[in-house]
Amino acid sequence: MLTLRIDDEAYAAFLRRDRAWDGRVIIAVRTTGIYCKPSCAARRPRRENIEFYDTPEEARYAGYRACMRCRPDDVGRDEIAIRRAVELLEAAEERMSLEELAQQVGYAPHHFQRLFKRSVGVSPAAYARRLRQQRAERALSETASVTDAIYDAGYSGPSRFYAQAGEAMGMTPMKRKKGGAGVQIRYAIVDSALGKMLVAATDKGLCRISFDEGEAELRAHFPNAEILPSDAGFDALVQQVIASVDAPDKASGDLPLDIRGTAFQQTVWDALRRIPAGETRSYAQIAAEIGRPKAVRAVGTACGDNEIAIVIPCHRVLRSDGSLGGYAYGLERKRALLERERG
Repeated sequence: MLTLRIDDEAYAAFLRRDRAWDGRVIIAVRTTGIYCKPSCAARRPRRENIEFYDTPEEARYAGYRACMRCRPDDVGRDEIAIRRAVELLEAAEERMSLEELAQQVGYAPHHFQRLFKRSVGVSPAAYARRLRQQRAERALSETASVTDAIYDAGYSGPSRFYAQAGEAMGMTPMKRKKGGAGVQIRYAIVDSALGKMLVAATDKGLCRISFDEGEAELRAHFPNAEILPSDAGFDALVQQVIASVDAPDKASGDLPLDIRGTAFQQTVWDALRRIPAGETRSYAQIAAEIGRPKAVRAVGTACGDNEIAIVIPCHRVLRSDGSLGGYAYGLERKRALLERERG
């Protein structure tokens, strides 16, 4: 039995040539007898001339042949290569070069670099750095010596780790080990179109945006940090955050962030930030996009762990059946956010 899928979301993805849908749906054109992937560069046929299939095999069974321009049969191979590369990076005890990784999965290095970044959102090297940072954070909480933790995490030495630690963790390793002691966080509680909103940031960027919270909740999240009130410089950042709520169609990608999470969490959050305002994705689609199609539940957990509401738009992720799913600040607020973004 063929699984025929004709729905507005798939057709909209086809019209905008959305690469994130490659491998999730196949477009078959009755007038040409050809099937394509959604990102194909060919001219768009009329809707009534299109059939949607789940796999290339189904399209071939129905009598269609593969497009020679977009090569839709290659999508499955690409997905397998991405999943295998992620597994190799997560299992590696030493740094893998791009050439080594690409050779392992059977691709040319520069082509695989583009493929991996397009799918996962970051380069293989950046993904590997996040894995080391995750191991370092875990080791810092388990090991008495900071130096031992650095080597245990797979860094070649302390200098290499310290060069990346500020950007990755928002604080030095010793401060991280002490639970953030010595880090200053400024905050403000402001009115927004969605209710009282807490905005907090370190000197490196936003570390928490939430609703219906106050200073007590902020201190619970950052118990060893120095919590300070807003000042003139911070007020300007707060106004940018408010603007991102009032005008969701405007990009908020230039807002500085100081977020801490595992490599997997950060990859999910990167994928969330690529969802345009007015559009949604399912948890399964995000899992497939980052090369982890079986990690649907883990994607949901990563969305729940997001501490930067609105700017990292976890509200744009729904269940596969189109229902809202969960949201830390209430489903009514999630519904309101989506309605505002859809105009």
